[in-house]
This record gives sequence, C-alpha cells and structure tokens, in this order.
Amino acid sequence: MFVQKGSIKISVLSRTGKEAVVAMLGPGDFFGEGALTGQPIRIATATATIPTTVLVIEKGAMRQLLRDEPTFSERFISYMLERNLRVEADLVDHLFNSSEKRLARTLLLLARYGDQEGPEQRMPKISQETLAEMVGTTRSRVNFFMNKFRDLGFIEYNGDLKINTSLLSVVLHD
Repeated sequence: MFVQKGSIKISVLSRTGKEAVVAMLGPGDFFGEGALTGQPIRIATATATIPTTVLVIEKGAMRQLLRDEPTFSERFISYMLERNLRVEADLVDHLFNSSEKRLARTLLLLARYGDQEGPEQRMPKISQETLAEMVGTTRSRVNFFMNKFRDLGFIEYNGDLKINTSLLSVVLHD
C-alpha cells in the first residue's frame, strides 16, 4: 500500500499487551510489503491517525509494476533500503542511547529533519503516549523531556509542535 495523504501508525503488540510504535508513515510512504514475500502472518498493525488516503496495490499488480516500470521499481527499492537502514539505526539507538536522546532523534525523524527548509520543521500531531511507545519509555518521561526541550528552546508547542534544528545538539552530544 502507498500513503497518498494523511498519517499511518505501524505498531506491534507483545503477548502481554504492550504496544510499540515502530513507524509513523506519511504521504509517499509504502507499507504492507510483507505480502510480496509471502509473509503468512501479519506482524504489525497499520492504523490511520488522521483522515488518510491510501492506494492499495494488489500483489500481482505490484509485482508487474516492479518488473515492468524501472522508475517505480527504483523508487520502491530505494525506499525499502532507506527504511531498512532506519530500522537498523533505531535498534542501535534503542540499545545504546538514553530515552532523552531517543526522543530527540524520534522528533527530528518525525519532523523529517533535512527534508524541510528553515530553522524549524512542523510535525504531524502526535500524542505523548505514542511518542513513549516509539521511544520505549513512559509518557511521564516523554512529558518531562518535552518540557525540558521547550524550556531550552529546542521545540515549541501550543497544540502545534515545531521542532527547531537546535534539537540536533541533543542527539549529537555525548
């Protein structure tokens, strides 16, 4: 599937009922590629977080596009490789960095740092609970760090969250 408009949360649920958000997708993002590999069991759940439009591409049509349309094939493969690299970086981040650094990195990624111009990037609406599920910490820790980031001028929020590029200093600082 291909997100045309809106936002999709990709999450997994543990046997004990704990949810982990593994990705937030927006326009231009693909998901459901497991069907192409014959994945028999869906391991993640895709949930629209705002009104969203997705393009469903049937398995046979997708295989034909990948085979017959080099431009589309190149875009899809590039997207999947980039996402794989991000998943690896997420794992390393989770294993070695504090929850404060993980939150800062997550906010920068959600704001698509580097894809937008200017000193601040707007971010889609996201709850502190969802951020906690992405970072692997509690909502209260996310709230603590969000207030700290706001006090330091790294972020601004009054219903609309703006990420200042200065937040990158939290990620790069040892």
